[in-house]
Amino acid sequence: MILLVASKKDEASLNIAKQLIANHDFRKVPKRFLNNPIYSKEMPNEEVSLIFIDQEPVNSQNLSFPEPVNLLIFISRHKSESGRPTLSVHTPGNLGEASLGGLPKKVSTSPASAMKEALMEMKRAQEEMSLEYEVSYECTHHGPSLSVPTMFVELGSSPIQWRDSEAAEAVARGALAAASVEKIYPTVLGIGGPHYSAKFTKKALTTKIAFGHIIPKYAIEKLDEEMLRQCIERTLEPVQKAMLDWKGIKGAHKKNLLNKLLKIGLGFEKI
Repeated sequence: MILLVASKKDEASLNIAKQLIANHDFRKVPKRFLNNPIYSKEMPNEEVSLIFIDQEPVNSQNLSFPEPVNLLIFISRHKSESGRPTLSVHTPGNLGEASLGGLPKKVSTSPASAMKEALMEMKRAQEEMSLEYEVSYECTHHGPSLSVPTMFVELGSSPIQWRDSEAAEAVARGALAAASVEKIYPTVLGIGGPHYSAKFTKKALTTKIAFGHIIPKYAIEKLDEEMLRQCIERTLEPVQKAMLDWKGIKGAHKKNLLNKLLKIGLGFEKI
């Protein structure tokens, strides 16, 4: 089963869920989850259910589900000080301390191909609807830290955007594209650059490459071999190499990073 997870505490999440129900043939079923209604849709490859939780998505570390889940897709708001309109996708998990849910130094399993499909579909929707939004990968960050393949598709970055029904529809389409993924794309680990990775986003939108975990510039200083291995092992697809935003890595960290990649036997490409 594939689950789309909406939070009753998240305005954008409820807006995205509203679009899924109104525009994409989700139907209420007799079952309930946490005493909340469940909506379901038959997809070509698998049944997809839309469920609602009572807490913030980042605090869902201890949620348990009645059936085995193949993919968790959290539909969520994105918040930033800049407030820039953004449609984004990322894997949750903590590369260091757990300051916003999840477990310290534990990342979720990254569904790289599903995230790429979501990214591409949100870009198509953004262009078709002439939305003045950026479409972007974000780095791996915040909770939960789960073994099941888990991703966030987000609408940001301020209440103005959270209430935007057209942008919410774009995110809904991205979530459904992720849920219906059939291709397995060549997958890489992204390292370097800012929280929003324009270079990795462009690479994914213009080539067959998919990104799993993305380790930003600010996390490299404390990055160890164990975390590198974990980001590789906790990716659904085989990780073929690391892709480095070379200018987005501090000079003082470059040699040490390359030595770590050599030790774990992962090749790399600079972009």
